[in-house]
Amino acid sequence: VFTRYGSDHHAMVLFNHSMREALDQPGRWKPGVTVNQITWQVGTLGQVGDAIKWFRSNQIPIVRSGRDMPGSNWHTYLPDPDGHVNEIYYGIEQIGWTGHSKPWAMHDRAFREAPPLPQMSEYEEVQAAMQRGVDVPSGYRMKSRPEARHDVDGILLPRPFKITRLGPVRLFVHDMNASLRFYTDTLGFIPTEDAIWNGHRCVFLRANTEHHAVALYPIALREALGLSPHTTNFSIGFQLGSYSQLRDARSFLIDKGCKVFELPQELSPGMDYSLFVRDPGGHAVQLYYYMEQIGWDGKPRPAAQRRKVVPGEWPATLPPMSDSFMGEPFLGPWG
Repeated sequence: VFTRYGSDHHAMVLFNHSMREALDQPGRWKPGVTVNQITWQVGTLGQVGDAIKWFRSNQIPIVRSGRDMPGSNWHTYLPDPDGHVNEIYYGIEQIGWTGHSKPWAMHDRAFREAPPLPQMSEYEEVQAAMQRGVDVPSGYRMKSRPEARHDVDGILLPRPFKITRLGPVRLFVHDMNASLRFYTDTLGFIPTEDAIWNGHRCVFLRANTEHHAVALYPIALREALGLSPHTTNFSIGFQLGSYSQLRDARSFLIDKGCKVFELPQELSPGMDYSLFVRDPGGHAVQLYYYMEQIGWDGKPRPAAQRRKVVPGEWPATLPPMSDSFMGEPFLGPWG
């Protein structure tokens, strides 16, 4: 099941775990790796092609390369030292105002290996499909959803909040130095900050101006934090549209019978108020509304100047920070 929160064809895919095990190549998935892949966007198809060549020239293992359908994104996959598969991609299919995805008849341009460049544009692909008689608007469209009865900043939605961003990804790792080398030297993430919590080193890395896009924690912290022992995925983050939406989401999830919990603020530097909830598979999801922005000097805000959060206390309003509502905007309509 391919799901989205904006115009990208998909942001999160749900896949049956028993099917993955049945189809698994022997030895591909290490114990505790329950996430199929972690996906990072790059700017051009040429960058994907250059990356594939660079990985090969440096003997960096690649799982596979090509172009997948559904989604139409050009990509390559490679594992980190713990077996978490990372995907870098370009050009995911966009869902327009009609809500239709590409029909199956347009999935003929999938590639199972690195494609030769240059490739035709999306416009030419659509033209070619129409010329061979494909009914372009016949793709899948969601036909129903829960009643829209919550006023979310002027838009009626089925729940009292709107997800506007996916990430950061938090991972438990067995060898911090090896994982850090992979995410910095191989994938190019920039270290933003280290934190020591109860004697354990935690590392926060960014790809752009957001304080962190990926965070690494020693595996020894998993039990201490009470997170599920079946996965090395600490959590996945969902950013909401505002602090008021976060408060409303907390009440909504509690009313739905979800177990909502908080973790020490020191484990999420660059954020202030956030909450965690477990999905039915035991994976932790972090909901938040704000991420600190890193400016031209590359330095994070000093800890003494960050907003202090008192666990369990959720004020009705918050005074703004200097970078409140900064960062990448959500561009689409909310519903």
